[in-house]
Amino acid sequence: MIIGVPKEVKDHEARVGLLPSGARTLHEAGHRVLVQAGAGMSSLLTDAEYHEAGAEIVPTAAEIWSSDLVVKVKEPQPSEYGLLRPDLILFTYLHLAPLPELTSKLLEARVSAVAYETIREGDRYLPLLTPMSEVAGRMAVQVGAQYLEAPLGGRGILLGGVPGVAPANVAILGGGVVGHQAAKVAVGLGAHVTIIDRDLERLRNLDDIFSSQIVTLASNLYTIRETVRQADLVVGSVLIPGASAPKLIRRDMIGSMRKGSVLVDVAIDQGGCSETSRATTHTDPVYVVDGVIHYCVSNMPAAVPHTSTFALNNATFPYLLELANRGLVAACAHSPAICEGLNTYKGYVTYPAVAQSQGREWRDLRSLL
Repeated sequence: MIIGVPKEVKDHEARVGLLPSGARTLHEAGHRVLVQAGAGMSSLLTDAEYHEAGAEIVPTAAEIWSSDLVVKVKEPQPSEYGLLRPDLILFTYLHLAPLPELTSKLLEARVSAVAYETIREGDRYLPLLTPMSEVAGRMAVQVGAQYLEAPLGGRGILLGGVPGVAPANVAILGGGVVGHQAAKVAVGLGAHVTIIDRDLERLRNLDDIFSSQIVTLASNLYTIRETVRQADLVVGSVLIPGASAPKLIRRDMIGSMRKGSVLVDVAIDQGGCSETSRATTHTDPVYVVDGVIHYCVSNMPAAVPHTSTFALNNATFPYLLELANRGLVAACAHSPAICEGLNTYKGYVTYPAVAQSQGREWRDLRSLL
């Protein structure tokens, strides 16, 4: 099989979909690996390293997208839509629920698109979403603390306070991987941390992990409203795999928050968990609504590409190797996890949550294969 690794084109997207070590393994397994020149440079990976690993360095994106399987990090951008074609296997983060235009392009081109974020192993574990959720969760508090500083428009509050001065209030909506990692950093900096989640068992686990260092609250409209109102930093980290994020933060809740407080909506990949959230970029990361700073960058981990690329590839490569060695149909038959990852196939939406979010017809993949 020919595997292509393009240079990412999304704003400040500096990660890359394959490491040189992965290129070597694929090459030794009999596959041909094409890497676009400069694809790994921002992750501190040189073309020479890929070449030494057995990959071919090619100059243009068109050559990469002519491969049997394209592995990348972020969803195709409008400038790449013309490169989509039938019989292409695409392996990347897609987050299709809030992106009906991209979904339409994938369906029109009859692309077989396998989404990192919906590959699921037993017990609902999302192995390819987890590493970037860990990065984004830790970054959310780091970024939030920065924007709380007065020169950037924030309230001028030090997250952990100092002796004699109270710390900042950090509210985390969602106690999954992002929420857990955000709490780790916020607690480590000395903030007053509240985690809200609808899963009581998850709250019990977090309470055991953090003990008296955090407050846990069961999710309902009242607890969200009151906690957000008193927060200096809100981290939105709710997730329904493959589906649009629920709008837990109402428009009027933003109006009740203190001026100069900060919302970091990590759920923006799936549309965001606030009614005031809209996707931003690393070039233009924030905007203000009712005096509240909104940070809604949809590829947060790209700010730390070396860490993120290695963490991502540690998780994605075994599935990539399976797809390359077996081909899509056999890989789906052999691996229920990869089967769940397939979001579009031969012009059909094959992931129910995407179809439901966009009001589209859904086809059971088993009936198509």
